[in-house]
Amino acid sequence: MPEDQVYRVVPLRSEHRAEWERLYAGYAAFYKVEQTPEMRDTVWRWIFDAGNELEALVAVDAAGALAGLAHYRPLLRPLRATVAGFLDDLFVEPKLRGTGVAQALMQGLAERGRAAGWSSIRWLTAEDNYRARSFYDQIAARTVFLTYEMKL
Repeated sequence: MPEDQVYRVVPLRSEHRAEWERLYAGYAAFYKVEQTPEMRDTVWRWIFDAGNELEALVAVDAAGALAGLAHYRPLLRPLRATVAGFLDDLFVEPKLRGTGVAQALMQGLAERGRAAGWSSIRWLTAEDNYRARSFYDQIAARTVFLTYEMKL
């Protein structure tokens, strides 16, 4: 795929199911998370449930094939009394990394955030995800906050 490939960013649609499943399974494998088809079914339902906040964008190439995905949702920020966006998942087909997929997805998400009146977009990444961090350092400011998780 040429470096100057242009990707369209569109909302996830039902006809994307098989390609989305392949990409999302790749995302889970990257983070070494055991994920079942039932788990992917749940996330798929969340995305298409109008009563749920989770949404998804996909980057498609000129032939209409999925090149990457982004799952996101609104994030209330009480201290600032604003609504931001939270990027839960960002994944690019490994062979297409460096071709503009991540940039297209983040630009598409930023456009949706501006349209929704979000104050910012936040996300997490693994400390050792150096390739992604290099990209993120170009488009956003790293915060000083550490993440904690209490198992329930």
